[in-house]
Amino acid sequence: MNLLVPPRARLQVEVVFDLVCPWCYLGTRRLRRALRARPDILVDIVWRPFLLNPDIPSAGLPRQEFLTRKFGGEERARRLHATIAELGLAEGVPFRFDHIRRMPSSLDAHRLVRFAVREGLGDAMVDALFHGHFAEGADLGHLETLTKLATRVGLESMSVIRFLESGADSDAVHAENLRAHRLGINGVPCFVVAGRHAIAGAQEPEVLERLLDVALVEA
Repeated sequence: MNLLVPPRARLQVEVVFDLVCPWCYLGTRRLRRALRARPDILVDIVWRPFLLNPDIPSAGLPRQEFLTRKFGGEERARRLHATIAELGLAEGVPFRFDHIRRMPSSLDAHRLVRFAVREGLGDAMVDALFHGHFAEGADLGHLETLTKLATRVGLESMSVIRFLESGADSDAVHAENLRAHRLGINGVPCFVVAGRHAIAGAQEPEVLERLLDVALVEA
């Protein structure tokens, strides 16, 4: 232990997110950049599930049908996606919306994140799911696809399959989603620092750093 080095402050950052939300992918990348710029802070990230499309069928929907329902047509969605893709380049996020063929239910993907957290691989699992969906067009509602992504981060395939087939943690994900709404969170990403300082949206790293500083002052 080096007595000349001041101890690192410790903060909890809750990330309320959905794995099918491109702004969440962008926002989590910006959070990581903010944290890299602040080696003086030790941050514990807690992943909080949010279901943007809670009524979507478990088998998902064809992408075009979903875009028509949500945006009124493909053209409006294409313009929005072009904007997000451009912003993603600055964060090293390779959005490939043209690869996505189905809009999945994100319930099982959120369950998988909870499973991975218990194995110490939550952060890696979130990254793998985001990349799989938005860069490769992976269907996050498909058990084999989720298992493949899980093995990439070091999870054992049969354990993942047994967990996903069991339906475990489904109620917990729904409860977390309800909790977020009760707290007034209606859009994601939302970052909650130290349990009391919250900000929504894919904020720039500098904005997130200022939020960390506010939380440190009041800690």
